[in-house]
Amino acid sequence: MNASHPTRAERVFPFLGWPRLWRQHGVRGDLVAGVTVALVLVPQALAYAQLAGLPPHLGLYAALLPALVGALFGSCGALSTGPVALTSLLSGASLLSLAQPDTPEFIALAVVLALLSGLIQLALGLLRAGWLLNLLSRPVMAGFINASALLIGLSQLPALLGLSLPRSGHFLLDLWHMLAGSGAPHLASALYGGLALFALVALRRLVPRLPGVLLVVASATAVSALTGFAAQGGAVVGALPSGLPSLGLPVIDGNMLVTLFPAAFVIALVSFMEAASSATVITARTGMSWNQNQELIGQGLAKLAAAASGAMPVSASFSRSALNHASGARSGLSSLLTAAGVLLSLQYLTPLLWHLPIAVLAAVILVVVASLVDFRALTGAWKAGRDDGLAAVVTFCATLVFAPDIQNGILTGLMLSLALMLYRDMQPRAALLGMHPDGTYRDLTRFGLEHPHPNLVILRFDSPLTFVTAKAFEEAAARAAQAQSEVKVLLVSAAGINAIDATGQHAISTLHERLRLNGQVLAFCGLKKQAVDALERTGLWARLSEHGQYRTEHHALDTLLPRLSRPSG
Repeated sequence: MNASHPTRAERVFPFLGWPRLWRQHGVRGDLVAGVTVALVLVPQALAYAQLAGLPPHLGLYAALLPALVGALFGSCGALSTGPVALTSLLSGASLLSLAQPDTPEFIALAVVLALLSGLIQLALGLLRAGWLLNLLSRPVMAGFINASALLIGLSQLPALLGLSLPRSGHFLLDLWHMLAGSGAPHLASALYGGLALFALVALRRLVPRLPGVLLVVASATAVSALTGFAAQGGAVVGALPSGLPSLGLPVIDGNMLVTLFPAAFVIALVSFMEAASSATVITARTGMSWNQNQELIGQGLAKLAAAASGAMPVSASFSRSALNHASGARSGLSSLLTAAGVLLSLQYLTPLLWHLPIAVLAAVILVVVASLVDFRALTGAWKAGRDDGLAAVVTFCATLVFAPDIQNGILTGLMLSLALMLYRDMQPRAALLGMHPDGTYRDLTRFGLEHPHPNLVILRFDSPLTFVTAKAFEEAAARAAQAQSEVKVLLVSAAGINAIDATGQHAISTLHERLRLNGQVLAFCGLKKQAVDALERTGLWARLSEHGQYRTEHHALDTLLPRLSRPSG
């Protein structure tokens, strides 16, 4: 059986299909990819925990059990689930107004956030409601991701320079006060951060196949230990608990759920958009398939596993998933091996990380999020359309202004994009038609055409006829009925009407009755089956069917024009 067509059991339990993939591709790629990603994930996990305002070891917890669960139940085997920059920033920013970072209260809230966002994703997947994620348009996501990447970079400046950032309700103002203050940077921290940043960029460009993050983190930790960086006042990771996390679900109450639900919903949407982007790119290259609803289930269960581990919300990393795929991963076995690497780190390597400078972790984050910045996406949205450009720019600006409550930025973009879509739908295209020299009926105003007959006009309506567009239809029909001095037939070219709701049917009924009282006829051509079915269910079709069954404009005119040519009386 082709790998792109999993069995029914494999669609429910994707890991059952791994042996078939191993027979087809072998396991060497998964083995290499698992080790490669583990070398990158361990230092990244520490950095992303810092980004979320949590103790570094919670990043390792988020990279262990969630990676296993995401691999077992996700539909795309090459996805690498664990802590990621965007979800970590969202998590930390969402909780700043509720508790102080790196405190037991803050940690408890982060765990509840993982639980709630996981339940949302799981519910969407089980209800086959993955289509709801399409509410986030590409321009809105582009604006949000670019602004978030910028905020992530700015948020790492204090750690990179060894400064302290005051915290209030306005991140940009806090940053300005820090930079404008009289406090000088901690030179040793700034040196470590600057050199680490330079080394990471140089290694990525000159020898991209090497595990640059691991090499830089290991080297900086060794130098820090040898030079007594911590004794000089430098901020280091410090003691990390070794061993496995304790499993258990957090204690929650109703008020906490209500408070965190908006942030959890945004995290569920945004984190899955990142996972979906990775899965789409990877499966397009491999020819394999992935299932949106099954991936929602897998990512939701991974977040629940993070909550059970006492960790923060997780997602599929775009950069690590790309590395996983490029290293040869074809099944979730690679993620199992990556989790094994994290397990070994928790068991044996945590004492070695004591001297790791926080400034170096900030440099790691800066390099990773640099790849998220893509201002061409914003300019591309403007080129595609004014509404798309406006949604992208407003989302970008709102995310910056609302920081640290950046979830409000994407909610603003979501509401704006939906409002603009509704506004566009309320102004459907309607045109009067005339015979074009090529034998088709086209917009007579645009092409300078004549009406097909002094007593007949053709109105084309290019939109579903619903409560949103019914008023526009009535106005267009009223104008059409008066387009000539003696209109006896109004023919609606209805090929563009894909649906008719109750309000639309009321508009048709009212129009039909008004024309009948004026001695005029309402006719339709090109009505689709779903539209006719809707009219039949309410009985309106019985009144329209005599002049509603014409297939094309030509068919309608062949029937109607001879009648118009007959002398009255």
